[in-house]
Amino acid sequence: MNERASELVNIRFEPSGLTAKAQPGTALLDVALEAGVHINASCGGKGVCGKCRVLIEDGEVQGGLSEKLSQKDREQGIRLACQAKLSGDVTVRVTDESALNKDALKALASGPAQQATLIGAEQLKAEGRYQPAVEKIAVKAQPATLGDNRNDVDRLLMGLKEKGEHRFALEYEAIRELPGAWRKGDWQATATVLRAVYGESGHNHILRVEPGDASAHNIAVAVDLGTTTVWAQFIDLNSGEVLGTEGDFNSQIGFGEDVITRIVYAGKPGGMRRLQEAASKSINGVIKTLARNTNVDLNHISICLLAGNTTMTQLFLEMDPQYIRLEPYVPTAAYYPPLKASRFGLALPDHVGLLVFPSVASYVGGDVVAGVMGTGMHKDERLTLFIDLGTNGEVVVGNKDWLACAAASAGPAFEGGGIKFGMRAAKGAIENFSVNPVTGEPAILTVGRALPKGICGSGLIAAVAALFMSGILDERGRFNLDHPSDRVREGEDGPEYVLVWAADADGGRDITLTEPDIDNLMRAKGAMYAAYMTLLAGVGLSIQDLERVILAGGFGQSINLERSQIIGLMPELPADRFTFVGNGSLLGARLACMSNSLRAEVGEIVEKMTNFELSVAPGYMDNYTSSLFLPHTECERLFPVICGRLKEARQALRDLKK
Repeated sequence: MNERASELVNIRFEPSGLTAKAQPGTALLDVALEAGVHINASCGGKGVCGKCRVLIEDGEVQGGLSEKLSQKDREQGIRLACQAKLSGDVTVRVTDESALNKDALKALASGPAQQATLIGAEQLKAEGRYQPAVEKIAVKAQPATLGDNRNDVDRLLMGLKEKGEHRFALEYEAIRELPGAWRKGDWQATATVLRAVYGESGHNHILRVEPGDASAHNIAVAVDLGTTTVWAQFIDLNSGEVLGTEGDFNSQIGFGEDVITRIVYAGKPGGMRRLQEAASKSINGVIKTLARNTNVDLNHISICLLAGNTTMTQLFLEMDPQYIRLEPYVPTAAYYPPLKASRFGLALPDHVGLLVFPSVASYVGGDVVAGVMGTGMHKDERLTLFIDLGTNGEVVVGNKDWLACAAASAGPAFEGGGIKFGMRAAKGAIENFSVNPVTGEPAILTVGRALPKGICGSGLIAAVAALFMSGILDERGRFNLDHPSDRVREGEDGPEYVLVWAADADGGRDITLTEPDIDNLMRAKGAMYAAYMTLLAGVGLSIQDLERVILAGGFGQSINLERSQIIGLMPELPADRFTFVGNGSLLGARLACMSNSLRAEVGEIVEKMTNFELSVAPGYMDNYTSSLFLPHTECERLFPVICGRLKEARQALRDLKK
């Protein structure tokens, strides 16, 4: 054992100061993941994205070189962590562009979600629908005597019956707690009751019994387990007050940005366990921060409701996800029974129940179901298009009578993935852009007004929209190399536009936008727009028939409607038909904590929703191909206002050049 330990090498990660030991030959990225040090690895460690850049400050590694690194990078000691193998003791600095920066989450926590009028506790109370999923009921009993020696469970059930409560089933743990609770509480006890979903047709489950009257403290945790981020809220179920909200990145990002990469990784030895632990670790971190910020005793938490897409849900529950990605794309289950939160590594007391939102299909999961329920579109007469924009793109169309859904393989471009200088909306990311059409000179704004480091999704859309309207880009996403600006040039990846010169950038190299970057964005937006068209056509409708569009999801919060229409991401409809709801998944999870009637509606939504597999849907590929233009091949028909503005802009530019 000592001999083996002597073979280990020491790794120190800066700026965190975390240390680790590993066998020589181990990939640096693997060591970082095991040590809890996040390094961006969009491609899951295949070495093709170039995002996992680290600086070797002391010591040496083997390999780590790539065409993604310039000669200057190599000379400075920059290496790709996924390709670098340990050969001895080493000190590694995780560069800003490779690390996760929680500044990116601040934009997601704010954003334009206020534009929507969303249902809350007060409205539920006014409508008589405020009945939490879990309630605490204090009961009293006569002390046991020789003349009345009924068992402890019967005394509890009788006390509940006297309060008008019926149909109970007790968890084993509650039965075990009951004798002590009665006697410690001087024959008063509090039952934590998980309400039956369908009222009179089911049993209420007693999860826990506490001595005395403990009904004053009844807290729920609502969790959105996203592909990129994890969000949670504490809700006081007695009042309906949201006590706090907190978010963080999903640690699974280190194993790949998208669900397909993670499904593949789950099939490797130990892969499933690592992914499950990464998810539970992220949730635990958020819960710990919430508890600290709100002064909530975790022992007062009664229930946790979790919503996530199908892959995230199955990985968290340690259910093999491989069949999700294999034709005919079959998930393990639609519904899950009530579970114990601690069973899945959540740092919550053993009594805390876990309710998981059901899925509809392999790529339409509980997060979308929660969003539909939270926005109430399933009870609205208006024809509504619900769009969840994030790492994955899901679409639902319908009204109170019917619902149809589909998932689009948009890819990570909207969040900076697959873009040469792409990054999340962290400090230094270009988030806004305009350009002088004559000189080609830009005006840019960065997150935190810091020196530019790269470009995030909103900045990418802004840049492509502005360059297109100015004539620097054509409808195919190709640069006009005849433009007089020296910012339009031939680069190592083909034609490109220099967003920021090296002298003005944080990192000392030109920040550029390349044609492959634009191709990635056009494929992402094309996949989404083709999904809208195919889904609507499948039910005999068109874009023009839509009466309302609801935008949800992380990226949906920060999207600029006008620019997204210019590039053909959003349908060209009047602005007053669009509603922004922010994190629809967290919204639905919160409401399900507050209202048992809304929990029942979740099942109705799942049963009502018809899934369209776009890969085999008639017309999808034709719609997709037609969408691979700015804004669309059928510009005059689908984007008449944008086309009119484009003609005016081009004419104005010609007039300026005269």
